[in-house]
Amino acid sequence: MSFPDALDCDFAETYHVTDRRRLPPRIAATLAAGLSFDSRTARASRGTRLGLRDSLLAIAADRLAQLVWMQSKDGEKRRNRPKSLYAMLSEPEKKKTGGEARAFSSAAAFEAARAALLKEVKST
Repeated sequence: MSFPDALDCDFAETYHVTDRRRLPPRIAATLAAGLSFDSRTARASRGTRLGLRDSLLAIAADRLAQLVWMQSKDGEKRRNRPKSLYAMLSEPEKKKTGGEARAFSSAAAFEAARAALLKEVKST
C-alpha cells in the first residue's frame, strides 16, 4: 500500500474524514501526527507490513513451532527447521519499478526503442 493510500485509509477509519485534501494543511498535518504507532501510515513510513500486535503473534508462533520441531526426529538431527512466519510476514513490500530511466536524443530514437520493446513483449 502506498503512503498516500495508507493516509487516506487511516483518516477515514480514525477521523471519519473521507477526503483529507479538503482539510486545511495545518489541520491535516495535526491529524496525521496524531495517528497511532500501528496505523497504516506509520507502518508505511517505517517500511514494515506488520503492526506490534501481529509481530508479537508471529514471533510467538515461530517459537512454538521451534519447540515442537526440537522435540521431533528432524529436530534431533537438526534438519527441516520450520520457516519463520515472522520473517515471511515482516519483509518490506517490494516496490514495483518500471525499470531503468532512459533519455532519448530525438523522437525517432524514442520510436525505435519503443518498437524494439513492443516487439520483445509480443515475442514472450
